[in-house]
Amino acid sequence: MSFDADPRPTGTLLSDAVNQLTRLVRGEVALAKAEVAQNIKSAGLGIALLVGAVVLVFVALNVLVLALVAALSSIMPAGWASLLVGVVLLAVAGLLAMRGLNALKPENIAPSRTLANVQADAQAIKENVSNGNHKH
Repeated sequence: MSFDADPRPTGTLLSDAVNQLTRLVRGEVALAKAEVAQNIKSAGLGIALLVGAVVLVFVALNVLVLALVAALSSIMPAGWASLLVGVVLLAVAGLLAMRGLNALKPENIAPSRTLANVQADAQAIKENVSNGNHKH
């Protein structure tokens, strides 16, 4: 197997390599910024869902307290209806809280695609160097 040497001077080759590495790093930084911005939007939705859950918890607690008071004071069907509404509101609040917390998990916010690209780039560089595609 023959290897044809690049006719360009070493300084030019080194300069080209540095320029390509600089472009690669800039591209990865731009990708990371875009991915983090997208993930922050998802986190914003998670926070909004948690706020909704908190509001519903307060409403549910008010309804449950009213239902308990009505049930204990007059033992009427209206009190049990209020109790049922309060329990349903708590169930909805629980669902909202679970979805909000899921949206805020670190793995949903981290720039995973960028990390994978950087790892692939590093692996490609290692393979290039180990395969002897360089001259001393």
